[in-house]
Amino acid sequence: MNKITNQYRFLAAVVLECTTPLIIGSGNKTIKTDSQINIDCNGLPFIPGTTLTGILRHTFEERFANIGYDYDELFGYIRGKNGSGSRVIITEAKILDQEGIVIDGLQDVDTWSKNRKDFFNQFSALPIRQHAKIGHQGTTVDGGKFDEEVIFKGTRFCFEMELVSNDATNESFFKKALDIIASETFSIGGKTNSGFGKIKVHTIKYKDLNFDHKDQFDLYLNKSAQINYNWSAYTDYKPSEIEKGLTKYVLDLTPEDFIFFSSGFGNENADNTSVKEKFVKWEGNKAHFVEATQSILIPATSVKGAIAHRTAFHYNKLKGCFATKGANFDEITGKNNNAVFALFGSEGEKNAQGKTQNKRKGVVIFSDVLQVKKNTTRDKIFNHVAIDRFTGGTIDGALFNGEYLYAKDENIKLEIFVDESKITKDKDDVIKAFELALADVKNGLLPLGGGVTKGNGTFSGKLTKNGEEIYGDN
Repeated sequence: MNKITNQYRFLAAVVLECTTPLIIGSGNKTIKTDSQINIDCNGLPFIPGTTLTGILRHTFEERFANIGYDYDELFGYIRGKNGSGSRVIITEAKILDQEGIVIDGLQDVDTWSKNRKDFFNQFSALPIRQHAKIGHQGTTVDGGKFDEEVIFKGTRFCFEMELVSNDATNESFFKKALDIIASETFSIGGKTNSGFGKIKVHTIKYKDLNFDHKDQFDLYLNKSAQINYNWSAYTDYKPSEIEKGLTKYVLDLTPEDFIFFSSGFGNENADNTSVKEKFVKWEGNKAHFVEATQSILIPATSVKGAIAHRTAFHYNKLKGCFATKGANFDEITGKNNNAVFALFGSEGEKNAQGKTQNKRKGVVIFSDVLQVKKNTTRDKIFNHVAIDRFTGGTIDGALFNGEYLYAKDENIKLEIFVDESKITKDKDDVIKAFELALADVKNGLLPLGGGVTKGNGTFSGKLTKNGEEIYGDN
């Protein structure tokens, strides 16, 4: 048998689980939302292989630039008329049903079991997240209201990855790629800095083949093209830990009493209700939905803005920028504040030629909190009325109410990652201002959510940095 070109194949099947809701936008709008999720021929969410490949290459180039791999050779490149195809082949990530079976290819829904139909019928109405851009005065910016569809937390996907190689030593690259995917900081999709796209690896199956051996060549030829991580040749792969490269903060919090993160909508009981969201929960290899009424949700976007604003306050305090000293308010708040710009980034601004400049991606990664609420956590309706400050009486038509969440027994863990290596200007004071803002949350000095002037959103707890408690004294 003649020697085969590219005789080495390294293959893996990876099952991922979304530990926060996931955004894989299609770029389309619908009558219900400004941003629709990608769906396949069966009307179910999927993750394009190009998305996974792009994230993987970016992670390698950003965090392992000096490790010695030729990323152009491995991932392909185009330079003018010259180029090379990718040796890394990644399939679309297909959704798993309630029993952990991959749904690949066009399906005959009529042949599905009732349980599978019921499970996937839930995906016909995905959650829609409401967003509003908040200015430094705590109010929405004109034109800053939008919404988008998200994929349920707990949804599982499976994809296959293959490396075509002439060199057996490239196995180390392939295994490093699997380790990156399994790492705590690997995330997928849009708005990963704002609470979405955090994943965990459920299983990784692995196989390496050398086509110089006929039995291994035949094994490869007889493998189905459909995604099937139960291929008999696969064996379990245990990922190795890789250097995070990021600082991990954890706010371990307990609400003092009521919290209120608004849905932006009312119901038959209240004009404004707490946001809740259905999600998928796995018990072993069986999945079921936790209904929205049984969930507690703290969107990372609601936390991020408050912490950014307080970070600006502490940074200005450290730098002695006070209104009494004639500081220009617009120059020390928002993206014009060095700490906010360094940590949370900026969309930039238009120059005289109409081009955007000074754009910066944020280096702080937040995660949503979405969990089953405890039996002692319950809704409470509060009635409010606007008062005429001149007469002291009520204003006609100004009676309204809100549905707040009594969550005194809940344990809330907010995980926050910071890439300190990207902070180049005044790093020590930037990090100190950020940590002081986080400490204010656990000390009850920075309430989170809505209705904070009415006593909502106050927490107590502790703050850790890479596992060590900091700012332990109130």
